[in-house]
Amino acid sequence: MHVLAIETSCDETSAAVLEGSGSLTLDGGKAGGRGETAAAVPDGEARVLSNIVLSQDEIHAPFGGVVPELASRQHLKSIDPVVRESLTAAGVPLAGIDVFAVTQGPGLIGSLLVGVSFAKGLAYVRGKPLVGVDHVQAHIQAAFLEHPETPYPALALIVSGGHTSLFLLKEPLLYERLGRTRDDAAGEALDKVAKFLELGYPGGPVIQRLAEPGDPAAFEFALPRMSDRSLDFSFSGLKTAALRIIRENRIAKDHPRLPDFLASFESAVVRALIENLLRAAERTDPRALVLCGGVARNARLRKRFEEAARSGGLRWAIPSGKLCTDNAAMVGALALARIRAGVPIPPALELDAYPRSLFGG
Repeated sequence: MHVLAIETSCDETSAAVLEGSGSLTLDGGKAGGRGETAAAVPDGEARVLSNIVLSQDEIHAPFGGVVPELASRQHLKSIDPVVRESLTAAGVPLAGIDVFAVTQGPGLIGSLLVGVSFAKGLAYVRGKPLVGVDHVQAHIQAAFLEHPETPYPALALIVSGGHTSLFLLKEPLLYERLGRTRDDAAGEALDKVAKFLELGYPGGPVIQRLAEPGDPAAFEFALPRMSDRSLDFSFSGLKTAALRIIRENRIAKDHPRLPDFLASFESAVVRALIENLLRAAERTDPRALVLCGGVARNARLRKRFEEAARSGGLRWAIPSGKLCTDNAAMVGALALARIRAGVPIPPALELDAYPRSLFGG
């Protein structure tokens, strides 16, 4: 079984081809809403044959963040050549695709509609099934794609520019949200501080690079805590404290203490994430910890996450850098997992995009 997956939830246009197996369960018995019925094949793991990602960083850099209208227009220009390149790199023709998959949401609605519309057209014309998946769930699946031996129950921490959430997976594809951000996501806070200091975009990687020689204890940050003892996150307070320190110390991008400030701020964000993760682990007693999302590329966060897992005697899983950021391979991997689990697939033309996660993210 070959799956062609498409991801356009924000500012990366991505397409991937995966090879896997499973039994397709189609609502109404017809693939793609009009074509042939798909055949059952033996169970197995997913294998990534291609994973093409076209970033829009250069387009949005002058604005210090993603401009939704520009993002959707760029997706319109890029999606066809990106899909073609993914098929060529995989060595699989379009006629050899058995299932299509696409991110339905959450994300920028204009960007999502480009991917969903393109995928619906392909599925309808080829008479094949179309699996719509949730972007946050796909980030979690990226860890299991590279680490299929990860045991359950697993506690997953998703950290990106738009999402900071905690989920407990008691078994595959069974998600229980334990906590979410109430304001800024962790990646968003990093990007906003970088934008304020005119350091460049995206802010997270820039801050990591400039903070490397700095002292993470040079500036003190009080960690945010929920008064209701929930496992939710809040990064607006850290961001406000960072801006206050910047003004009080007149820190700029050429200031000698810039590395110390950035190291301290980055460390505070990481400590807030890990502290909540450990509190959740105490309540849920998982067998494994999972870290995913774009911010999971951050070296300080990866190190502290591994230390936390080791100290608790837990297994852990972190995707490689290329699977942390938005990509279509994770979309295809989740689609295959849903197929193997026997999740019914509705007709392609019934699928629609949604800007906010339907399962809480």
